Amino acid sequence: MPASEFDLSTDLDTLYRQHHGWLEGWLRRKLNDTFAAADLAQDTFVSVIHSGQAHEIREPRPFLATIARRLIAHRHRRQRLEDAYLEVLASLPEAVYPSPEEQLQALETLRQIDSALDGLPAQVKEAFLLAHLEELSYAEIAERLGVSSSSVKQYLMRANRQYLFALAS
Repeated sequence: MPASEFDLSTDLDTLYRQHHGWLEGWLRRKLNDTFAAADLAQDTFVSVIHSGQAHEIREPRPFLATIARRLIAHRHRRQRLEDAYLEVLASLPEAVYPSPEEQLQALETLRQIDSALDGLPAQVKEAFLLAHLEELSYAEIAERLGVSSSSVKQYLMRANRQYLFALAS
């Protein structure tokens, strides 16, 4: 194993040992959910591993808390998306109600779309969803979002570009 890999592994081990308990406790207080706190603490460290920055961290707790806050926001966004989908399902007549497999597939597709659009402002994402899922016109989207049609056009160009880039990678 090269020295740089050993250093990174040692740094990660030290970071985890010194701060995992604190992070999980912080998340537990913030979320009031032991299981979600454990999951998000783990996801936070996975993000650190993927970033490759463990050896560069000067202030571990603020760094970890920032990553955890982003993961919390991402989790809430996904939950809202899932809740909205389930609400639409509940309003459907029984004759057109999708099977459990179709429901899972639709939820997974929504999660993939959400991941592909990750990092975009909320209005840009919403414009994309309104255009592609609800098939609204620019004018209808503009009215819903309280912006101009030209803003909607810009939002959709930006979101479509990011979505296509995510699909290609």
